[in-house]
Amino acid sequence: MDRDDEPTSGWKSIYGNKVNGEEDKSPGTNETAAATELSRFSHATRSAAPLRANAPVEPTSRTEARTTSAPQVRRRKPRVLLWSFLIALGIVLSVAGGALFYLWNGLRPAPASASPVKITISSGMRAKNVAELLELNGLIRSAFLFSGWLKVEGEGSRFQAGEYELTPGMTRDEIVAKLNTGDIVAAATIRFTIPEGFTVQQIAARMVEAAKLDKAKFLEAAGKADLWTGSLWAKAVPTDKDLRYPLEGYLFPETYEMKRGSTETDIINRMLSELDHKLDQLPEDWQSVLEERGLTVHQLLTIASLVEREVVVDEERPIVSSVIQNRLRIKMPLQIDATIQYLLDKQKERLLEEDLKVESPYNTYLNAGLPPGPIASPSLKSIEAALYPEQTDYLYYVTKKDGTNTHLFAVTYKQHQKNIQQSEKNVKPE
Repeated sequence: MDRDDEPTSGWKSIYGNKVNGEEDKSPGTNETAAATELSRFSHATRSAAPLRANAPVEPTSRTEARTTSAPQVRRRKPRVLLWSFLIALGIVLSVAGGALFYLWNGLRPAPASASPVKITISSGMRAKNVAELLELNGLIRSAFLFSGWLKVEGEGSRFQAGEYELTPGMTRDEIVAKLNTGDIVAAATIRFTIPEGFTVQQIAARMVEAAKLDKAKFLEAAGKADLWTGSLWAKAVPTDKDLRYPLEGYLFPETYEMKRGSTETDIINRMLSELDHKLDQLPEDWQSVLEERGLTVHQLLTIASLVEREVVVDEERPIVSSVIQNRLRIKMPLQIDATIQYLLDKQKERLLEEDLKVESPYNTYLNAGLPPGPIASPSLKSIEAALYPEQTDYLYYVTKKDGTNTHLFAVTYKQHQKNIQQSEKNVKPE
């Protein structure tokens, strides 16, 4: 239903009332209505639709216009990230500095000292254990860091065993160089010579003079097979009750240098190891030759000892060896004077007839074949001569007695008698 105070047609402007295109002329009415409509329109517009980004907003009043037009002030945040970064950086630098100081301090030379320190590096000792030994003796500051440094530098595998004299304050490079080159302390040693042809009795007496050893203890050790660890061939010594000294012929004649304080057993084993070393110098076929001839190493050394005691000139050793071989082949007694001399307490310049009748397995005048064992320590040349004798038919020999230390050889006994007569003519009158 239409109201009486509103027009039934036309439209109403916010600036004034118009009906059918005519303006309302009522005083004050248009202004009031326009303000009211403007306010409603502005409120409705703000409520009905959200503001678009960057769209200008029309203030509804002077107060609102002042509020929305004032610039917003952004609050400044604390510099937390910067301070966190600086603190973390300080911690990292402190840790790194501490680590560097630890490395520098641990690897720098130990406090210097004028007094040298002696350490002993055992054979096969690992670099880690060497470092621990160095730290224990105050030669380095840290075994852990020193071991690590050795790995980095590729050192430690060439350290030589022995006793070293090092001074606190030496640098790492100086210590390593000394250990690599084996610059060890020269130990107090004893030096002695065992001449070729010496017997066990004579060797024992020489040890009393050279090493202040006990002769009885030396001979006792030379008779105990369980103490012989220096030679593989010594383990094959026969257990023959006729042997005067089981190691006769096995103690190789040589010049030795050993640590002062070495025991009788130490020296015996050193001589035995030298025998094995010398046998290794023989031609490669020596054991095959020995087997072909039906001889053992013990018999080889026995023949070599006979050659050693009978011959002075090297050229004659294979010839005398051939005489021994020829007599053994026909089972003829060897009749070697040196075997009789071995039985006597003192060497004689000339054997008597009664000496040749001494009852003993070593008496080669009464017994055919080889004696039970060697009668002296043979040289390598005598061993070679026993292994490779000259090919001859000789069965006899006699000393020329002309001062040349050579012999006259014979195949028959008649020729041998002539050689004896010739030998006697060579004797120079006193």
